[in-house]
Amino acid sequence: MNDQPNGLELSRIGLGCGHMSNVNEAVKSAGIAAIHTAFESGINHLNTGDFYGAGRSEMVIAEALKGHKRDDYFISLKFGALNAPSGSLYGLDVSPQHVKNYLAYSLTRLNLDYIDLYQPARIDLGIPVEETIGAISNLVKAGYVRQIGVSQVDAETLRRAHATHPISWVEVEYSLFNRSIEKELLPTARELGIGVVAFGALAHGLLAGHWTDERIEKSKGGYVPLFFEENIGKNVALAKKLEEIAVKKQMTLSQLALAWILSKGEDIIPLIGTVSPVHLQEALQSLDIHLTEEDIREIEDAIPKQEIAGASFPNMQFRNGKTVHVKTRSYK
Repeated sequence: MNDQPNGLELSRIGLGCGHMSNVNEAVKSAGIAAIHTAFESGINHLNTGDFYGAGRSEMVIAEALKGHKRDDYFISLKFGALNAPSGSLYGLDVSPQHVKNYLAYSLTRLNLDYIDLYQPARIDLGIPVEETIGAISNLVKAGYVRQIGVSQVDAETLRRAHATHPISWVEVEYSLFNRSIEKELLPTARELGIGVVAFGALAHGLLAGHWTDERIEKSKGGYVPLFFEENIGKNVALAKKLEEIAVKKQMTLSQLALAWILSKGEDIIPLIGTVSPVHLQEALQSLDIHLTEEDIREIEDAIPKQEIAGASFPNMQFRNGKTVHVKTRSYK
């Protein structure tokens, strides 16, 4: 199901380009190098958002794409989150009237004629999803968008969106610290023939390994409840249990975490968010790891759902462009 209309077969891992949004010249150069390394290594799926650095991620991608044939890569792009001059996000705009405006700016920044996959970053509870998807479908008819996706939706919303226009991919968080999609969303996506793009595969760094007391102290706080002061110690302890399994299997913790996601089905594409070619190459080695059913049970038993402390991602909801609710419960 990973074959695209132009005959391109999507790579089993995608490159998340959110970290390529800094103005820092060194980060920009590293991001371009990471994209080139991705292409050389067989990764052809680049994932970004027009709000990542207020368009800077798109501009880095545009520079990296120079000299590459358009049919050789796949761009998935989110829109709708609103940027403040300070760099913070303050709301959501997925109004049908404004969709083509956002796409026009993205096409210009990316220097492209069309986007392979276009999707709202969230759904606005005050706007029927059918209206937003309907507006994007008009851009499909006009040739500016090839496929439509959705991000961070529940199973019912996915069904409604798909009934309006075929949805190709749903982007959602999925990791050993957040397996909530397994209950309803993943079965629904599979019933409808929709692929899953999984972000947060390493649980925002929890599954990257190398935890020291100093690093734990520095990581406390932020917006992800997993890292709140009352939670981080418990979660790092779980991650260290998994790291023991990784060491036993002679691989890194992050490779084991990615191999676990890859074992869940070829219709799931995990994203690797990095500007480091070295880290990207390390992640690619997970493609060569085969996990048995016994391995998978051992891995999941190391991080029991009921022992995860705090949510792995704020579940933000919007109505008429404004945040109306943020759930910070644990996803179990």
